[in-house]
Amino acid sequence: MTKVVYPGTFDPITSGHVDIIERGARLFEQVVIAVADNAGKHPLFSLDERIALAQASLAHLPNVQVLGFSCLLVDFVHSVDAQVILRGLRAVSDFEYEFQLASMNRRLDARVETVFLTPAEQYGFISSSLVREIARLGGAIADFVPDVVAKALAAKFSR
Repeated sequence: MTKVVYPGTFDPITSGHVDIIERGARLFEQVVIAVADNAGKHPLFSLDERIALAQASLAHLPNVQVLGFSCLLVDFVHSVDAQVILRGLRAVSDFEYEFQLASMNRRLDARVETVFLTPAEQYGFISSSLVREIARLGGAIADFVPDVVAKALAAKFSR
């Protein structure tokens, strides 16, 4: 069985993430969404909130599982018996950073491969940080995130 891990902070999960996950779910038998407990990034949503938002956004995909993690990614990949890391590339500017991560992960464990997918054109410009900023300023985000995320962002910024 080919299992892939799609890691990220997902603060919050966007329509671009969902696009990559849906396509990954067609390519791999099982997709594990690995939500990073990265306090260094000072996320807007707690780890539990980010996991719940991802689960709600991906409930239509039976071969997708959402888990949190706080260890080295290659260790997490092993802990779920996966062989592949899935990453999204929105633009050429993402490539250098993603190439560095893939090289480091391969150096840490040569058995773990990294596969890259590009999002559909309508999602190529979306990032979680842009969505958070638009929501914070009261802008419309419905085209950029699943409905459950739009509602969660509205609740966060209405306080």
